[in-house]
Amino acid sequence: MATDLTAPALARPDVAPIRRRTLRLLFVTQIIGGIGVTIGVAVGALLAARIAGTAVAGLAQSAAVVGGALLAVPVTRIMTGHGRRPGLVLAYLAGAAGGVLVVLAAVTRWVPLLFLGMLLFGGGTAANLQARYTAVDLAEPARRGRQLSLIVWATTIGAVAAPNFAALADRTTGGWGLPPLAGPFAFSAAAFVLTAGVLAALLRPDPLLTARRLAAADDPVAEVVAAPAPDGSGSPRGVRRAEPELSPARRAAGMRAAWRVVRERPAARLGIAAVAMGHLVMVAVMSMTPVRLGEFHDDADVLRVVGIVLSLHIAGMYAFSPVVGWLTDRLGRRAVILGGIGVLLAACAVAGTAGHHTPELSLGLALLGLGWSGTMVAGSTLLSESVPADVRPSVQGLSDLTMGLAGAGAAALSGFVVRVAGYPALTLLAAIATVPLVALALRPVPVGAPDKEE
Repeated sequence: MATDLTAPALARPDVAPIRRRTLRLLFVTQIIGGIGVTIGVAVGALLAARIAGTAVAGLAQSAAVVGGALLAVPVTRIMTGHGRRPGLVLAYLAGAAGGVLVVLAAVTRWVPLLFLGMLLFGGGTAANLQARYTAVDLAEPARRGRQLSLIVWATTIGAVAAPNFAALADRTTGGWGLPPLAGPFAFSAAAFVLTAGVLAALLRPDPLLTARRLAAADDPVAEVVAAPAPDGSGSPRGVRRAEPELSPARRAAGMRAAWRVVRERPAARLGIAAVAMGHLVMVAVMSMTPVRLGEFHDDADVLRVVGIVLSLHIAGMYAFSPVVGWLTDRLGRRAVILGGIGVLLAACAVAGTAGHHTPELSLGLALLGLGWSGTMVAGSTLLSESVPADVRPSVQGLSDLTMGLAGAGAAALSGFVVRVAGYPALTLLAAIATVPLVALALRPVPVGAPDKEE
């Protein structure tokens, strides 16, 4: 990326309006993107079970999770070199392409095409998750948790209602000749295309590039460039700070370099672990809940019930995130992570003992979403503030990759666990999986470690 030595440095008073405009734009696009992601998630397992069987339903869901994780790598590499905007647009367009392929798979009943479509569909999730980091780029240190949680919360508006739109989308596209459960993915693709277009047009100036300019302006050892005098004598007529430019090694920083940075920082390790483990528990239990509901509801009623239960689950994930963000800033990142783990354990206990009682299962899924919110908001905030700005996108990409692979493994195994041992056994295994995270969160922080707990 070429350095522009003639562009004026961004003045600090200009940051506030850019921050407000960026947050408003992210808030709106999270609503649209959240609708796209959640409509597909609501019926993905059911569609896969109908095409390929119950045991494969979890694998299809895991393909979407793996896709989101793998797409985080090129997306964050693009962000590192060129800013947030092109990375987010690419991710949403990949999700749209995936939605179209899933529709074609439903029409042809070709299982490999279904998996490829679900893999690309994960791009919508990747973009939805990366947006939370975009909100932190220009945030004041004392408000990082709240601004990140605000963007997480924005997803609530679209995502809570989206599962209930699945039946409407299915009926609408049924008149077009599409098979059952294909319509929601067609609607998802349209939502992703709209979101990509809005971001491409309006996310200017780019918040990450703006943050780098400000960091360079605040750096007392930033490069100073002398301008030649008009008479050609070489005597400087003035000085101007150069625009920030990453070193080639930093600009091309990949997952390996990101891991080296994380390995040196205990706070960053805890942040990544909290995000990944909270996601693993949530995906494992959530992905098989529609199949569980299908065991004791008939086909005519199951979509309506799944929509209600998943709406409560998504409300737990997002509706209280501003409160979670406020607590993260007030009580500290580590305390909220531990609180999130406690709620996840309660969720597993309630859902695992609910039997065929839909209200109890709904409560368990709502708690599952709330616990995920605690680990996600506090873990993401802790991670973002614990690493240098020039490698932050790569480290954030590593976090989303780790989170995605953890969730994918959980989704892939969940179908087999339910088939062999049942849904209660799945919730028990998910609860046990939190033990290593508890140990890491309770581990004393070494003296001098960059652990932001104020």
